[in-house]
Amino acid sequence: MRNRTAWIATIGCLAGCSPSSVRNETEPSARVANAQTGVDDVVPQEVPVIVAEAHKSILRPEIVAPEPAPPILPLDAVVSFGASGLKLDDAGRAVLDGALVSPAFLAGGPITLRGHSDTRGADADNLAASRKRAEAVGAYLVGKGVRPDRIDVVALGETRPIAPNAHLDGTDDPEGRAKNRRVDVVISLPPVQTEAPRTAEKMGPP
Repeated sequence: MRNRTAWIATIGCLAGCSPSSVRNETEPSARVANAQTGVDDVVPQEVPVIVAEAHKSILRPEIVAPEPAPPILPLDAVVSFGASGLKLDDAGRAVLDGALVSPAFLAGGPITLRGHSDTRGADADNLAASRKRAEAVGAYLVGKGVRPDRIDVVALGETRPIAPNAHLDGTDDPEGRAKNRRVDVVISLPPVQTEAPRTAEKMGPP
């Protein structure tokens, strides 16, 4: 009797659960059908096609990149005192005027003036004459606005000739002597400024 009662209870449970189970099984099919019907009812619309414009290059091949500026070089010039002796002539002033607009001069470097003479006369006199020539060049530069502290005057006398003072037969060579009466102008580049290494700061107590 107890087994029968348990069996009946089991059957009753199954009977009570069956309708809901059937409903649960049929609902997914209905949802699928409804979904398909909804898809079929949608009227297709034309989708606009958007074409992105390509980025334009900022490079212009017709424009040539500028070439780097040439390096600044020291300037060497010669001021002749051929016929004038100890005074600047127009040719010498023209040489100095050109030096005043050179990149080396505009860079602000030091200026060295080396005075020379020929071999005629005593050595002491020639040394003094070479100094006077260099000082004449320096005075002209200062008159043009050059700072005196940029100028260094060196007197070399007759020790550095660039031409013979006499011919091979021992006779005088006026043209050679005239070339030796000169001032060499050297405009050097300013020294490169290097930044001093920074030392670590001492930290105080916290």
